[in-house]
Amino acid sequence: MFKRYILLLLFCASGLFAQAQYLFIPMDAETQADHLKAYGISYWVLEKGTKVKWLLNYRGGSFLLPNVEEIKKELIVRGVSFEEMTEGEVSTILELVASPSQNMQEVLLEKAPKIAVYTPTGKLPWDDAVTMVLTYAEIPYTKVYDEEVLTDQLLLYDWLHLHHEDFTGQYGKFYRSFRAAPWYIQEKKEAEELAQKLGYSKVSEAKRDVALKIRDYVVGGGFMFAMCSATDSFDIALSAEGVDIAEPMFDGDASDPGYQNKIDYSKTFAFTDYTLERSPMVYEFSSIDMTTKRKIKRELDYFSLMDFSAKWDPIPTMLNQNHTSLVKGFMGQTTSYDRDEVKKNVLVLGENRSNKEAKYIHGIRGKGFFTFYGGHDPEDYQHRVGDPPTELSLHPNSPGYRLILNNVLFPAARKKKQKT
Repeated sequence: MFKRYILLLLFCASGLFAQAQYLFIPMDAETQADHLKAYGISYWVLEKGTKVKWLLNYRGGSFLLPNVEEIKKELIVRGVSFEEMTEGEVSTILELVASPSQNMQEVLLEKAPKIAVYTPTGKLPWDDAVTMVLTYAEIPYTKVYDEEVLTDQLLLYDWLHLHHEDFTGQYGKFYRSFRAAPWYIQEKKEAEELAQKLGYSKVSEAKRDVALKIRDYVVGGGFMFAMCSATDSFDIALSAEGVDIAEPMFDGDASDPGYQNKIDYSKTFAFTDYTLERSPMVYEFSSIDMTTKRKIKRELDYFSLMDFSAKWDPIPTMLNQNHTSLVKGFMGQTTSYDRDEVKKNVLVLGENRSNKEAKYIHGIRGKGFFTFYGGHDPEDYQHRVGDPPTELSLHPNSPGYRLILNNVLFPAARKKKQKT
């Protein structure tokens, strides 16, 4: 009788030991119902002070969390697919991920990054792909603009997104098509009033100093993510420091004669040897953008994600986590970048090789990082002014939006010290 009692105790104990200790969030195409909200769950767990394991290249870049009832309930509420796993099951996965024969890596996410979005007052979440996906994934962010940037408030944040801004002070080069539109007139008026409030006689001068402050933020260790026109106009503003490149309808006086020859490419983050578009009647900043150069049918417009070594190059591997390596293309004022005008020390993460264009690029500047992503909205092929917002609940598995969220989680990762 006593032996039977001992055996029963041992059986119960072994049953308890075998209970699921982990929550596994798969990120492959077959089993995840909502890839985008899965990032939001990981961020939420980090906010609670719990660390998350990111399994690079394992089932689409899956996440591993502790099996806590509160987390499990949140996964169910948000509609994120998950599996409960025992210690033994997880050990088998981690052994596979650590194997030298596998292009996989385990990355520890330690702390939820504080997120700022550089965007003017009045812009709604659906005006911009990043604010839209942050809202959908339930990842909190704070809006900042020129005043906050110029008073060094970026130091409060780990991650900064640049809304589709024109840092050259040319009001997005919308002059030809929209100069008589009420919204254009109002936005121009508001920009001029804000510049004067901040002590500038020209919007272009205010934007130049904002760009320089953002540059210093990155050099000091910040992470900057930009899309569409915020990418090339930012670099152009840096390269044109001290040079007037704006025509009279933008800033009230003539541009500098021969300003193209005064551009300093050494000051830029990503681009070089480009030619500025002088005409105010052309909806383009420079030769960097491929929008008017590309001859690709919509149904054939895709870009490929580059394959990196997860163990030797964990940063680009993190930024490229996805359930597919082929992503639908999408347009914007700045759709993609001329491969010949991307600096050699900048890493191309995604490209259309047949058309010699880079879509998604990344680099290091000082102690910080930057990522540029061409196009306006990954699920709206040719977004136009006034078009309705994308409903992300219809695109919960969007690979184009996943690339944005990879960047959001990137600052949370434990990283080795980078060379500057």
